[in-house]
Amino acid sequence: MDGSSEAILDAKSQVTNQLVDFQWKLGMAVSSDSCRSLKYPYVAVMLKVADHSGQVKNKSFEMTIPQFKNFYRQFKDIAAIIETV
Repeated sequence: MDGSSEAILDAKSQVTNQLVDFQWKLGMAVSSDSCRSLKYPYVAVMLKVADHSGQVKNKSFEMTIPQFKNFYRQFKDIAAIIETV
């Protein structure tokens, strides 16, 4: 095997976190300290992830609409693959 395949296998074998909750909301940035008028939509994502010991941690981040659409598409693809296993 080449190095990249081994890295993928190692990453798969060490995944121990579990997605507990996934929430998102659509927002509109209207201003900031450096800009008077932004007016762009964004998606705020909030995740709850449990580690191997069961401790739940909250993670949050923001994405643009195109980034969220791509994220959602990838999430659906992953879910479809998991269903076949």
